[in-house]
Amino acid sequence: MPNAQCPIFFTTCQHISIDGRFSETRQNQREGFSQNPMHLLNPNNFSFPLLASATEAADSSMVVAAVLLSLIVVYLASKVGGELSNKVGLPPVLGELVGGVVVGVSVFHLLVFPEGGTDASNSLIMTFLQTTAGLSSEATPAVFAAQSEVVSVLAELGVIILLFEIGLESNLKDLMAVGIQATIVAVVGVAVPFAAGTVGLMTLFGIGAVPAIFAGAALTATSIGITSKVLSELGRLNSKEGQIILGAAVIDDVLGIIVLAVVASLAKDGVVDVSKVIYLIISATGFILGAILLGNVFNKSFVAIADKLKTRGGLVIPAFIFAFAMAYLAAVIHLEAILGAFAAGLVLEETDKRKELQTQVCPIADMLVPIFFVTVGAKTDLGVLNPAIPDNREGLIMATFLIIVAIIGKVITGLSVFGQPEINRLAIGVGMIPRGEVGLVFAGVGAASGVLSKPLGAAIIMMVILTTFLAPPLLRFVFPEPKTAGSEQLILDGASGTSLVIEPSDSKVSRPEKTAESRDS
Repeated sequence: MPNAQCPIFFTTCQHISIDGRFSETRQNQREGFSQNPMHLLNPNNFSFPLLASATEAADSSMVVAAVLLSLIVVYLASKVGGELSNKVGLPPVLGELVGGVVVGVSVFHLLVFPEGGTDASNSLIMTFLQTTAGLSSEATPAVFAAQSEVVSVLAELGVIILLFEIGLESNLKDLMAVGIQATIVAVVGVAVPFAAGTVGLMTLFGIGAVPAIFAGAALTATSIGITSKVLSELGRLNSKEGQIILGAAVIDDVLGIIVLAVVASLAKDGVVDVSKVIYLIISATGFILGAILLGNVFNKSFVAIADKLKTRGGLVIPAFIFAFAMAYLAAVIHLEAILGAFAAGLVLEETDKRKELQTQVCPIADMLVPIFFVTVGAKTDLGVLNPAIPDNREGLIMATFLIIVAIIGKVITGLSVFGQPEINRLAIGVGMIPRGEVGLVFAGVGAASGVLSKPLGAAIIMMVILTTFLAPPLLRFVFPEPKTAGSEQLILDGASGTSLVIEPSDSKVSRPEKTAESRDS
């Protein structure tokens, strides 16, 4: 298991060994960081193991060539998969995931990684380099390991930027205006699937506490994108049900990210310590609340600094400096770096530069986030769920169990709505079913930590895919009388009068800029 105090970047490829030097350097770096974080700032101790290993153990030009070919595969898989998914009315991220499955260990072996037990001989990219670029068979394992390390680090950087972007798009103050109903639905939607999934895996399948908790936590997320798009098409976005679903989905994601930070930290130790769980819950919750409070003070200072910078990147570079600093801070206090990035997004969402910053972050996210989703799919070996192999049947039953818990655990959230006898409770529950991006983040972080077995990891991926596929037809079924919807629907914040616009073309929540007077009020 990785050191409990090492940041997320030091956890992915702990098993990679390049002539023994890479693993030793990596381990020494983790131990030095664990004993004294300032150790990394000492110039005599500062090193770049990735670059060193590429230079010493492999031809650096071959490593670069392998990484470039990997990125070609990633971007082709993400674009083709995303476009096909969009054509059938599903979120592009689901297509990126399936594209990763196709190019990965399950099908074509174009993008494979050593931590899954795959060696260089199974990588078609390595075979292509041997054929076209003269890569020797002796140097292939070192190039394969270095290439995998670079792609994995880029994937982790992608998920950090993804959570930063989600934070920028999450205005809790506005969506909390739908009232206590959304909060209750969100809390029930987190607690019930988490408890049922964790207890069920431990009692029915004999799964250990830590992997069972991780899988249970993966059941907590809700995707706002797919639900908002379908509700818009049905003309139900402004209904009471629609407002409760949207508010609960955002709160649900925040709670899910806090849960992720807690369980990922537990995974690093491999044991469940009640006192540490309490510490992590308090720390993660305090970190988010502290970030929200910081936003009220920091936003004007950030805008003032950005206005003084006149060169390119005057807004987005300071934003990323802040995001990475928050990610580092979260990592050193035993939380996950992605929680810090998400908190940074929440802080900067309160600034007057929010819309401009979202626009500038978007192309950077377009470059890095697909690497994460495709990598998650590529590392997923769906062959472990093949029912023709007797040893795989337990994994398939496990996947079925998770899917049932994922659906029922969200559907019953509608029963928690009170005081509104005419409301469609079933529709509220169905609207909470799709897992989407945050569910894939759970799967990706779980795979990187090494805490999930192959069958359990594949079962989580299947749960995310199936719940996302089922949500649109189920929503149309529970809303039997669709109303004509315009090109966009408007939600009004009951507290401040601020409008929340849902654009079905890209299924994202956007808000017109607030004036200084409305923010001050």
